[in-house]
Amino acid sequence: MAAITVNLSPTFELNDDSFYDLCRNNPDLKFERTADGELIIMSPVGGEGGKREADLITDLTIWNRQTNLGVVFSSSAGFKLPNGGDRSPDAAWVKQARWDALTPAQRRRFPPIAPDFLIELRSESDELEPLRNKMQEYMDNGVQLGWLINSQNQQVEIYRQGQAAETLDPPEQV
Repeated sequence: MAAITVNLSPTFELNDDSFYDLCRNNPDLKFERTADGELIIMSPVGGEGGKREADLITDLTIWNRQTNLGVVFSSSAGFKLPNGGDRSPDAAWVKQARWDALTPAQRRRFPPIAPDFLIELRSESDELEPLRNKMQEYMDNGVQLGWLINSQNQQVEIYRQGQAAETLDPPEQV
């Protein structure tokens, strides 16, 4: 099942507290919110997608434990981007100094920070163009490096701050 986008405006405004409460009260659902206030309801991924996601988070965590440079997040973590959107990449990493600069209250909710690095995995139900738009939104909000992994087409799109996206087709390594 593909993601469902619900436009709540102007009937209902989902402010930060209401969005947070909605997520907390529905832990079996995954929500995101666009900068325009649209609610995105995402279905769970299948077994293959979940395995790929777990493998990537594991690899990122092992690297981070070896370098001690930052903090790793799973797809369950939401980030409040500077544009007002609330997004949850499949894996994310934030430099330690940037994480440490947040207050304890900011860390407990959806941290008001764009990750330094993130990964989005294209699941079988995902359309490519919305994922590319999401990657561009991340870059526009300060993400330094992002990977869009498209296993259906055996491609990886690499997004770097201030540069055009690079496509590895097929990637030998990333």
